[in-house]
Amino acid sequence: MELRTETALASLEMSEVKSDGGSSEGDEDYESLPAHASLCTHMTAGAVAGVLEHTVMYPVDSVKTRMQSLQPDPKAQYRSVYGALKRIVRTEGLLRPLRGLNITVLGAGPAHALYFACYERIKRSLSDVIQNGGNSHIANGVAGSVATVLHDAIMNPAEVVKQRMQMYNSPYRSLYDCVLTVSRKEGLAAFYRSYSTQLTMNIPFQAVHFITYEFMQEHFNPQRQYRPETHILSGAAAGAVSAAVTTPLDVCKTLLNTQENVALSSAHVSGHLSGMVNALRTVYRLGGVPAFFKGVRARVIYQMPSTAIAWSVYEFFKYFLTQQESHIQDLGRDAHKASNT
Repeated sequence: MELRTETALASLEMSEVKSDGGSSEGDEDYESLPAHASLCTHMTAGAVAGVLEHTVMYPVDSVKTRMQSLQPDPKAQYRSVYGALKRIVRTEGLLRPLRGLNITVLGAGPAHALYFACYERIKRSLSDVIQNGGNSHIANGVAGSVATVLHDAIMNPAEVVKQRMQMYNSPYRSLYDCVLTVSRKEGLAAFYRSYSTQLTMNIPFQAVHFITYEFMQEHFNPQRQYRPETHILSGAAAGAVSAAVTTPLDVCKTLLNTQENVALSSAHVSGHLSGMVNALRTVYRLGGVPAFFKGVRARVIYQMPSTAIAWSVYEFFKYFLTQQESHIQDLGRDAHKASNT
């Protein structure tokens, strides 16, 4: 998920930092990690936030994938998220909703680590040129776009494997079996069939996401202090709205990733389906406009807490690092003064 740089810390928050032994020197952007933070720090914070975002609500994501099936098996037709989870656990085993979680963790960690590191680096470089180091919406947008391209390049193959393992009666015995079978039968290109759709979906998703998040923050946290409850609330609202409006593209992405045999046969598609335009046509042919919103409720239920968790975790890391850095700077100055006396 894309993060956006905000204005300097409000004077009220800076006074709180001072009272805890912090310093007001070198004003740091509230919505970014400290400028002096190492590349490792950016990547670690991003990786933790990304893994938690994708894994905490993973069972709901499994239900969402199945609900987006255009021609589901009669035994895999669900009316609600809770009903789906209950039936899956009862008929397929307690751990079935977690199938594919391993590849998600393997992909989300490095993908988000690269995303945050790339975003922060490009954002600062462009901000120095455009706004002399100040906040620049152009810099944020360009940095987020480049970072998203790199993030999705890592996550797209993981999404393909994950969604194939999530489907009802998935023929794959393990992560290794899925990767090996898909690469042998469909070639390595199969792992990137939905890449263009993924990028097309993530651009409006991120736009709506941050418009909503910033609107909520301006209303509930105008001073931009570290207030976990506002980050959770704003993140949840942003996740819900952006998830709902981009569901049609997510349905297309799921079809491209899973290559649903029954659905493709019903649409008289021979071979493998590829391309966003072909996916849009196939979805419409099979179910009309309503088909584009299959699984929307599960997608929103999954995205709300996931986004809230990601924002709150990342904001905590930034707050903690800022406080620690201020404390270290004070200790350094005190030591320097002591040595001079």
